Amino acid sequence: MTSFFIGSPPLTVLRLVRNKFKKQGFDKAMLSLYLFRALFDLVLKKDSMDKKSCMNIIRSAVQKGPHPGPPEDNLFESTGVMALFTLDTEIRLLFIRKADKKGYPWANQMAFPGGHRDEKDESTKDTALRELSEEMGIQRENVDVIGSLGHFQTINSKDIEAFIGIWNQKGVIRHDPAEIAKVFHIPLKYLMDLHKEKGFHHGLPNVMQLTYPYEDVMIWGVTAKILYHLIEIVLKGV
Repeated sequence: MTSFFIGSPPLTVLRLVRNKFKKQGFDKAMLSLYLFRALFDLVLKKDSMDKKSCMNIIRSAVQKGPHPGPPEDNLFESTGVMALFTLDTEIRLLFIRKADKKGYPWANQMAFPGGHRDEKDESTKDTALRELSEEMGIQRENVDVIGSLGHFQTINSKDIEAFIGIWNQKGVIRHDPAEIAKVFHIPLKYLMDLHKEKGFHHGLPNVMQLTYPYEDVMIWGVTAKILYHLIEIVLKGV
């Protein structure tokens, strides 16, 4: 960075760097990598202003980015999930590990909180917020819903609409042990570093390759697809 950038807001710095690289004739791959690392630097920051700038990037990407639409037929069961950000010393995403229940197809799998749409739910967004309250004790008035990431289908005919939100962390999580074995707060920086190290930014890998290991668990399947899409739209939006 040159002294011209010192004191500039992070979003302004990213745009200045992008314009500078374009003028100097850097190819698209190098520009993308540089911006990718610049975003990591933003996420590394600890003060509230930098976290706010990072969340502004995420908010803009979610609200403006292209997302997968719903399936054309009605053969899928509607489901809503909520990917929640928390803002502590760093930005984290909230995941759950499903309970180890015999015969339960999602047993021990990593997921975002959510569930099937009930008749009383006005929308899949309403479903996701209701499930947050029932499974986690997180009340909807404490969640700032940024927007939808689109629709993701599973092999067992579920159509999952994934939403992004920010939890203000009022109250405490009280998860239902019959449904959830453990709650994870995974740093966004860790997930984005892993995304880069595995080369995911160069193209969507197959389902067996698309995994995000963390501690003793593995994020894979449709949850990994949702996470992949989230990271990609953020990178493309800077």
